[in-house]
Amino acid sequence: MKTVQLGELPPAALLNQYKEQGVYTDCYFVDVPGHVSQAEFVETFYTTGLFKVERFILASLVSKPSTDQQARQLAAGDVEAFAAWRVEARSANQLLLCDFMGRTRSWLMSVADEGGNPGSTRLYFGSAFLPKVDRGSGQATYGLEFQALKGFHRLYSRALLRSAQSRLLLKKHS
Repeated sequence: MKTVQLGELPPAALLNQYKEQGVYTDCYFVDVPGHVSQAEFVETFYTTGLFKVERFILASLVSKPSTDQQARQLAAGDVEAFAAWRVEARSANQLLLCDFMGRTRSWLMSVADEGGNPGSTRLYFGSAFLPKVDRGSGQATYGLEFQALKGFHRLYSRALLRSAQSRLLLKKHS
């Protein structure tokens, strides 16, 4: 099984607008055999067991519950909000979500036959973190909590994408 890799945002990535502003962004990708539609990727990503743990935490701590049905509706383009996020932008092969506090962005993209792997689909997952602006000084800062959680975020991002990859591979082989 191919491993999840850290890479650069593709030129057409909806998340690039934040990178161009100097905001922290990241981009992880993995290739899976066969064709995976954007809708299939989005639904699978948000319905993995690992992501369901995050959904449970969001429902418990910030009263932002969600269901697998809502994940399917998000994937199909039928809703503009899901759990703690709202759709900021969408295209045929991308989805950019903004969290309810406006501080983070989550981005998913699927591209067929990319990276020299004909007959496969490259799946991307990335994030953007907007800094807090100090009201007194006007300085933008990420704060200690961001610095403390950055390592966890990197591990968790890889695990989320690996979890989606595993489920997609299971579906293809069942």
